[in-house]
Amino acid sequence: MNDSAMDQTLAAQLKQEGLSQDDFTEIVRRLGREPNRAELGMFGVMWSEHCCYRNSRPLLRQFPTEGPRILVGPGENAGVVDLGEGFRLAFKIESHNHPSAVEPFQGAATGVGGILRDIFTMGARPLALLNALRFGPLEDPRNAGLMEGVVAGIAHYGNCVGVPTVGGEVAFDPSYSGNPLVNAMALGLMETTEIMRSGASGVGNPVVYVGSTTGRDGMGGASFASAELSEASIDDRPAVQVGDPFLEKGLIEACLEAFKSGVVVAAQDMGAAGLTCSCAEMAAKGNLGIELNLDLVPARETGMTAYDFLLSESQERMLFVVQAGKEEELMELFRRWGLQAAVVGKVLQEEVVRVLQHGEVAAEVPSRALAEDTPINKRDLISEPPADIQAHWQWQESSLSALAADQVGRVLLQLLDDPTIASKKWVWRQYDHQVQANTVVPPGGADAAVLRLRYQEGAKASERGVAATLDCPNRWVALDPERGGMAAVAEAARNLSCVGAEPIAVTDNLNFPSPETPTGYWQLAMACRGIAEACRILDTPVTGGNVSLYNNTRLPDGTVQPIQPTPVVGMVGLVERLDRLVGLAWPKPQLAADGDHLLLLGLALNSEATDDRIGLGGSSYLQVVHGLCTGRPPRPDLGLEMQLQEMLRAAIAAGLVSAAHDLSDGGFLVAVAEMAMAAGCGAQLKLASSELPLQRLLFGEGGARVLVTVPAAELAAFIALSQARGFPYQQIGLVQANELLQLHIGQEEIFELELNCLSKAYQEALPRRLLGHTG
Repeated sequence: MNDSAMDQTLAAQLKQEGLSQDDFTEIVRRLGREPNRAELGMFGVMWSEHCCYRNSRPLLRQFPTEGPRILVGPGENAGVVDLGEGFRLAFKIESHNHPSAVEPFQGAATGVGGILRDIFTMGARPLALLNALRFGPLEDPRNAGLMEGVVAGIAHYGNCVGVPTVGGEVAFDPSYSGNPLVNAMALGLMETTEIMRSGASGVGNPVVYVGSTTGRDGMGGASFASAELSEASIDDRPAVQVGDPFLEKGLIEACLEAFKSGVVVAAQDMGAAGLTCSCAEMAAKGNLGIELNLDLVPARETGMTAYDFLLSESQERMLFVVQAGKEEELMELFRRWGLQAAVVGKVLQEEVVRVLQHGEVAAEVPSRALAEDTPINKRDLISEPPADIQAHWQWQESSLSALAADQVGRVLLQLLDDPTIASKKWVWRQYDHQVQANTVVPPGGADAAVLRLRYQEGAKASERGVAATLDCPNRWVALDPERGGMAAVAEAARNLSCVGAEPIAVTDNLNFPSPETPTGYWQLAMACRGIAEACRILDTPVTGGNVSLYNNTRLPDGTVQPIQPTPVVGMVGLVERLDRLVGLAWPKPQLAADGDHLLLLGLALNSEATDDRIGLGGSSYLQVVHGLCTGRPPRPDLGLEMQLQEMLRAAIAAGLVSAAHDLSDGGFLVAVAEMAMAAGCGAQLKLASSELPLQRLLFGEGGARVLVTVPAAELAAFIALSQARGFPYQQIGLVQANELLQLHIGQEEIFELELNCLSKAYQEALPRRLLGHTG
């Protein structure tokens, strides 16, 4: 082969592995020689954005990661927080975006399986699942098919493995057409005394492989996840794994039993990059090496090369370092569960990953070069926002025509019919959200999911619970990533506070377009800055998460369509008393005059002073009614946010609040309608006259604002608590026994709508678009 042909072959191999010529030069420098094909593949997956965060790692360092409840922060399979009374919670979020784009069912299903393994690898029993999903408009059959496949995959895996899917979010935008986002979050309660770590220890200790067999499915998945999508991506279907939830259920039980025995020294899930990643990370974190013999790895296919074994992402597999002499005892345990188990290597003193096959060394690479000392792409942050963003910021609300009073009801129905706002019952009815019998409120019943904590011995119920939520205002992030990142954290914390939970910690999934453009990197950097600031002020440290970049779609004409930046914030909180838990459904009055008082906490609706904190920039009103995604979202007032949430939690803890719901998509009127529909009874709203335009007053977004209902008997105590804290509230109406939602502003009646009219729009929005009919 001449030099030109060799150069072409190398270029093709580098392209396949997602490596640059500079990467190749650095690999040669580190090895002191050229890599063979298997070694090049190992570097390809481990130096991908998906595995080593080469574009985002410097930005992630600004996140606060420590706090009194943090037991395990970033760097392990999952974060762990202390809930008190002996409860320790493991939680994590991961993405499976690109696999779900080319094979929605298996892509989503294996995303669920992977995040569950992150949890039980720590020694925790999975408690619940949540997911954050993004799709293109459902009027396009391709997007509808993607959504149907993704939801079916999530339901299949979670339902079969026996872990409830209890919450999440779903939103829609044309930018996600062809590149859906599938983020899965899992929570688990620690069952082992010691938290399982992934760093290898004990030179000579055996390395044991357990779980399923290894095949050629999932080849190059990490590299695939670090490249943009195109029509040719359908050819990458082999990069999508196939999962078996029933096998994973056995793996959960076997792993927890093994960890409790004390014979497992270290454990690592085989997720992205498979055997390569698990060996390299275990070795690097332990400052040791691992020798792996591929001839001993249980395989489901014949003729597999070292490259095949090392890059396979076959599901339901784990790698352990085990106490010497205890390996047979451990393997027998896994075989009783019908799982594969084999000694495949040993721990080395030398800090290398050495791979043997057929009696020869198939690969030998310094472990830190793969898992710790990985490249960082240094990128310059532009000093000014991109010109198109600045143009959006120049947009003025005064350019909109005034909303007339007789149009308000129609606009409310239009917003309730928007798939992003509308009921997600079509989605969550496919999930088993009651399995394990710990789910306190069903999906849609409150602003956050709530799970009952059970004492380990005798399954005695606790008075306490754990709450979890996922949030991201992607339109806000697209228009102002710093403010959008702040708002994601603030809304997640607010949702937890709305059920009475104290926000504790964050896991995040940063879904962004390519960082290789000035705009793409600016969006990522500014969103990280906003998240970091909000987490510091709201005292919610980040325990880990996931970065998913290159979420672009290359269209047939060669243009690149980036997604709206979507940094999903997953947050967990502690509920001290489940008997004081509140949802968003207010109590139905027994008598016509017995209704609870409806109050707005935080920024008042009709105050001119709120102009810089409540607006229509990036709002659902602007998008749905006018077809515009423009303007500048209001800057979150994080100080006021903290005061609001402390006031709200104190009122809930004192038993003064009967229902609570935060104001987010659609603003004030949408929030009221959602509470009324949940309760099945209406309200009479009475607002003072205002100089503000109706669209800002009723549909403006932003600000630290929560709607609460307070029983008449508790109103005086609530007011006293508010005054003692110096926190603002506004009385805006009364709950009523009938099924009417009525709005008066000053002396003018704006509308009177029947709840069944609202519910029809709200409940039928998704089924009508997905199924072509209601029901």
